[in-house]
Parts: sequence; C-alpha cells; structure tokens
Amino acid sequence: MSIKAKVTLVGAGPGDPDLISLKGIKAIEKADVILYDALVNDELLDYAQAECIKIYVGKRAEQISTSQDEINRLLVDYALNYGHVVRLKGGDPFVFGRGGEEIDYVQQYGIETTVVPGISSAIGLTGLQQLPLTYRGISESFWVITGSKSDGSLSTDLYLAAESKATVVVLMGYGKLAEIVEIYRQRNLHNLPIALIQNGSLPNEKVVLGTIDNILDESKEKRVGVPAIIVIGEVVAKHRSFQHIKEKALAL
Repeated sequence: MSIKAKVTLVGAGPGDPDLISLKGIKAIEKADVILYDALVNDELLDYAQAECIKIYVGKRAEQISTSQDEINRLLVDYALNYGHVVRLKGGDPFVFGRGGEEIDYVQQYGIETTVVPGISSAIGLTGLQQLPLTYRGISESFWVITGSKSDGSLSTDLYLAAESKATVVVLMGYGKLAEIVEIYRQRNLHNLPIALIQNGSLPNEKVVLGTIDNILDESKEKRVGVPAIIVIGEVVAKHRSFQHIKEKALAL
C-alpha cells in the first residue's frame, strides 16, 4: 500500500490539555508520527495510537534543543516514509510558533498540509484570568508582540505600542521585562497596570499584578520565571485581585 504523505500543524493551546480543540484531538488520534514541543502537555500524547511514533523536539523560548532547520527536515522525512505527521505545538501554530515557516518548507515537497488552530496564550491565559483585552471606553484594540526577535533584540514594535492606549501582550519577553518597563517609564506611564502570568492554565500557575513602577520588585519578590506572558494596559485593573494594588499605592 502506498504511503500518503501529510503534515498537520495542531495548536495544543496554552497548557491545560482540556483547552485543545476536538479537531486537534482527532488529528492526534490519526497520526502516524507526532513531533511535539516542550510546552505541549504530555497528556495529549495519550490520544495517539499505540504504534504512533512520538518525537520530542523540545523548542522552548531561549532554550532550543532541536534547530528549526532540523525540525523542518524531520517533518518531510517522516511524512514521506510514514504518512501522516502531526506537528503538535503549544498555543497556536501561527502566533510566534513558526508554523508558517514549517508549512512553507513542507509544501516545497508537494506534501499535503493542514492547520488546526489552537488557543494562543495571549488570548487564552488572559481570558482564564477574566482579564479582558478590550473593554468599551478603556481599550479598543490589543497588540500581541514577541519580546525577542530572532537576533535577540527587543522588538521595535513595543515602542510603537507604548504610544497607544491599546492593551499590549508580550510573549517570550519575560527576560526583557526591565527593558520593557523602561520604555513605559520614559513615557511617564508609571502607574499603568501590568500583569505577569507564569505557567498559565496549569496547576502551578502564578499571577503577579502591579504597575510599571513596581512590577520588577513584585516579580522578584514572587519569584516569577519562564514561561510567562506580560500584559500591559488599563484593562489589567479589571482583574479581580487588582483592588489591593490600588489600596497599597494609596497607603504609601
């Protein structure tokens, strides 16, 4: 029987295995091979067939155990030799997940490609915290920005975003928190609310709230680490736990 090569990019969501789509689960169930990332919950692999080949390609912000070029080659090699390959990626494949690059590479070989969208951490983790990215009269748009470009530098879009009233969500940027804070300080936005969400949607989730002026101290005190997203904007004050931040500021 001839092998039908196919690659399906599946977004696994922000961490909680229940946040993957039904279509994503069905793709996993039909996979001959699964290439999965570090931020993918291992419980999702339980949906795979017993004979399915599972390959960890460990991509994590600032810690990459498998290069993107190697992942691209693996996708093609396994598809041509085994059939249906599922590329299981955290969040959504097309939101800073290099899904577009992988699709472009695979399609060069005439291999069928499909994408199953996932819940991006930018939208999913804020939603779980009942933290609206948009709110009538407060924020009419939001930016989702990478905290670090491929060369390691801070995205220049952050300077533009800080000039707007939009909510700003920074992914893969916790290591540059001090630089991001300084951008807002230079614009005299010292009291602008900001939130850090580490390991969002998981049992060890940590949420730290503050303002531009105190978030560095708060993050150090609460021992925030990666992976964590940064949310900046007036809508952060809508978080149910933000009232104590206001009371603490008034008491100073």
